[in-house]
Amino acid sequence: MFGAGADSSASDSGLEVNFKKYIAIIRRNAVLMAATAASVVVLGVIVTMLITPEYDAQAQVLVQDQADQIIEGSDLQRAGASWDTDRFLQTQVGILQSRSLARRVIEAGGFDRDAGFFDAVGSSMPTDEDLADKGFVKKQFATARRDLAIEALMKALAIKLPVNSRIIAITVSSRSPEYAARLANLYAERYIDGNLRQKYDSSSYARKFLADQLDEARIKVTQSERDLNHYARAAGLIRVASQNDGAKSDTELSVTSSTLVQLNDAASKATADRIAAEDRWQAVSGAAPLSISEVNSNQAVQSLVSSKVKAEAELADAKSRYLDNAPQVKAKSVQVAELDRRINSLADSIKKSSYLDYQAAAEREQSLVSKVESLQEEALNEQDRGVQYSVLKRIADTNRALYDTLLSRYNQINATSGAAVNNIALIDQAEVPTKPSSPKLIINILASIILGALVAGLAALLREILDGSIRSPEDVEAKVGLPLLGLIPLEEKRDLTDALDDRRSGVGEAYSSLVTNLRYSTANGLPPLLMITSSRESEGKSTTARAIANEVARLGKRVLLVDADLRRPTLHHHLSERSQSGLADYLTNQKTFDEIVIPSGIENLSYVTALPMPPEPALLLGGEGVAGFVAEARARYDLIILDSPPLLGLSDSALLATHADSVLFVIDASVFHRGAVKSALRRLNLVNAKILGVVLNRFNPKNAGDGHSYYAYDTYYSYGNSGN
Repeated sequence: MFGAGADSSASDSGLEVNFKKYIAIIRRNAVLMAATAASVVVLGVIVTMLITPEYDAQAQVLVQDQADQIIEGSDLQRAGASWDTDRFLQTQVGILQSRSLARRVIEAGGFDRDAGFFDAVGSSMPTDEDLADKGFVKKQFATARRDLAIEALMKALAIKLPVNSRIIAITVSSRSPEYAARLANLYAERYIDGNLRQKYDSSSYARKFLADQLDEARIKVTQSERDLNHYARAAGLIRVASQNDGAKSDTELSVTSSTLVQLNDAASKATADRIAAEDRWQAVSGAAPLSISEVNSNQAVQSLVSSKVKAEAELADAKSRYLDNAPQVKAKSVQVAELDRRINSLADSIKKSSYLDYQAAAEREQSLVSKVESLQEEALNEQDRGVQYSVLKRIADTNRALYDTLLSRYNQINATSGAAVNNIALIDQAEVPTKPSSPKLIINILASIILGALVAGLAALLREILDGSIRSPEDVEAKVGLPLLGLIPLEEKRDLTDALDDRRSGVGEAYSSLVTNLRYSTANGLPPLLMITSSRESEGKSTTARAIANEVARLGKRVLLVDADLRRPTLHHHLSERSQSGLADYLTNQKTFDEIVIPSGIENLSYVTALPMPPEPALLLGGEGVAGFVAEARARYDLIILDSPPLLGLSDSALLATHADSVLFVIDASVFHRGAVKSALRRLNLVNAKILGVVLNRFNPKNAGDGHSYYAYDTYYSYGNSGN
């Protein structure tokens, strides 16, 4: 739980620091940002007012991938497949953007000869002299003007096809609202007319092509049928259409084959009849006539039998009344006998007719079979002659089928060519615009404000990147790459020496804080030999050296402050006797160590000045005398502070840094330049000097850009100054 709370607190703190940093940047560059933003806005307004107004006129056309069909069953109106609609629509957009369509618009309106058109699209109509200067000859002037008009029109044209829509917007921008509307409408009209013309031209080409093909097919059909007839005449072949259930089929038979088929059918039927008649005869040939069913079923026989029965009944009746020799009995007996004879005679005749039917069927069968056999040989011979006939007939049929197909297609195209339906329709005509489409003052002002804010932010950011000054403690690590050990405020109200003597002053408290940081800057506390330097003169390194020496001496440490600037010494100015010997005398072996050490008047603090100033300071500092001086100082003091000269342009500090345990770098916040500091630090790194950190001197919280952030700091360090 504590860890989570700590992370959240750290995150919030980081956000707060970043936010304050950005606020500080804005405050520091408020004037620059305001001036930049205002300049961009003013420039945007001026440019907007100077731009020539332009008007947009828009016409809309509906593009369908398939038009309505006028003729039933016709597929000539199809413009594209449904699965290819997107590509078809993009193709139509490409047609609208094509140079050929722009040329038709220019030619339709005569704009290549219209000076008003050129003025409307933002160019001037070229004169003959202008075209001649460009290298055109007189006969090319019209073409050149047309090409220039086409290019100007295409620049003013905008074609837009919304997603999932079939409506294409044709927009033309022009300085003249009338020309804008006229051009947009002409574009839509020429586009629709061009689509219709393309359909008509394509059908016209198809008609011409099919007409040529029909002529060739007609010649082939005529010749192939003529060849077929000539061969049939020469071969003696007569062909007739076959009949199937009374309907004419597509096949044909020769007369011989047709006759053979008919005779063969008749022979088969005759054979069947003969077999049936033979079966009947064999069934009745051995039977009694009156036992045959055909006889019994004969009506004449049945009538005679009935008469016989009646006569026998009358004979029986007569015999019952008369004697056998009686005339009545004899008459009836003769009648019965006559009926028997007639019945038997009729039965024999019926039985004999079955035999006669059998004989007739056999004779008919024999006759038909003989005729079939005679026709078979003739049909086989004719079949051999019919092979070539079949080949010629197949050629003729193929040519006739091709001719019929072409003729049907030709008739269909003829019927549809004059009744084409356009798959493109005009939805909205372009109207003369009443308001310009550009420039738009409000939008441009808003855009200028946004652009001004961006440019202002970029200017502030660029200034921060290029700015070499340190305005806040955070800039030390960011721009120098060293830790900040001390932050010394700018003292403007009184003398700096008085402020240093007053430990409750802001400067005094700042140096006390610096000494505290130095005590914990290394694992062993204060470094025994501390060199203080800067990149340039007058950055406060000598004051810092004196302040640190005073603070450490008050802690009970034996401190030796050495003015190592042999070129411009300053420490002797703080002594009552300014002509005393110093480091230069020791390095030239003119004085001993004890002779150059001067009490400061502060307990535990001693001074060594740089007097007298030698002619060649670098030669002295590079000699062995510095090592001897350092050795003696280390033996007698707890802390040795070298107030060295600035690094840039001199080699003195680099030579002294080789003897120091640590280096404290002083930077003047009011005149900081990153390049100079970087160069100075680079020289220290070349001699492997250990740099403890940076003291930021003369820091003014107001220059940090965030007065609220450092207000508490400034107030805290100034509490002792009230009333002084």
